[in-house]
Amino acid sequence: MRKLSLLLLACMVSMFALGQNQSTISADQSATAPPMLGIHWAKGVVPDLQPARRSPNMTYHGGVIMPTANVTAIFWGTSWANYTGDKISGMDSWYQGFSNSNYAKTSDEYTGSNGQVGPTTSYAGHYVDTSTAGNGNNTSAILAEVCKMITNPDPSGNGYYPVYVDKTRGSNGYCAYHSEGTCGGHRVQFGFFFKLDGDSGCDPGDTSGLHSQGLAALANVSGHELSEARTDPSNPGAWYDSSGQENGDKCAWTFNVPLVTFSNGTQWKIQGEWSNAAYNNGTGYPNLSGQKGCLDGH
Repeated sequence: MRKLSLLLLACMVSMFALGQNQSTISADQSATAPPMLGIHWAKGVVPDLQPARRSPNMTYHGGVIMPTANVTAIFWGTSWANYTGDKISGMDSWYQGFSNSNYAKTSDEYTGSNGQVGPTTSYAGHYVDTSTAGNGNNTSAILAEVCKMITNPDPSGNGYYPVYVDKTRGSNGYCAYHSEGTCGGHRVQFGFFFKLDGDSGCDPGDTSGLHSQGLAALANVSGHELSEARTDPSNPGAWYDSSGQENGDKCAWTFNVPLVTFSNGTQWKIQGEWSNAAYNNGTGYPNLSGQKGCLDGH
């Protein structure tokens, strides 16, 4: 959903992102916390939205898009220090394979004041911060973590920094969101993701055996948030429908095929993304409302 109105020592135990100076910069101060955008609601949670008027298609609202996304991931929390599972390496592979995949191309019809969404992204790797993770409900804390770890943010404004914490969502009704802010005068896009191990409300139900359940859940919501950040990254916004839903929102918890193959050959159970063109041409698969505008690029 478009909007919901609503430093301790870092131990760098894992890093292969290159060329970054580790002198901390601060989040630029603002009177209000960054907004939660593109909230990926858990299954069964029904947000208070006005129904889309007339066409279900998204419309353009005059803002910029991300012609590319230059991604660096952050894994934040004490338990990442001794982590031996597949989530860090798996998300590295996910972001590497996203670029130029048919899945990425499901969003490349959208244009903005600064050009067109392109399927090519870059992935600079990840950082691990083993200090205690912040609360996802405090978007300012997540932005501060991004500014702490990413000391040379992409000056083009196309930097996207997903933050994966080791805290479960508890009673929160959402799995993830994306947002934006500024670090050192540079606009940054970032995502927030709870630990989703054993969380049935955020589980895509991947039975392939290729990934742990926790990785499969993160991969699915990561597709939702990255696709939305690329097509609707900032205020006043670019592409969303008359109810405020972005392309990921409109196809949440719908799956067209068991697995989608990325450009590096990895396979994921992942939701589709809304395509105006697919809806207009009758070539998409239906979302939960029966509107045939979702694509997964399989």
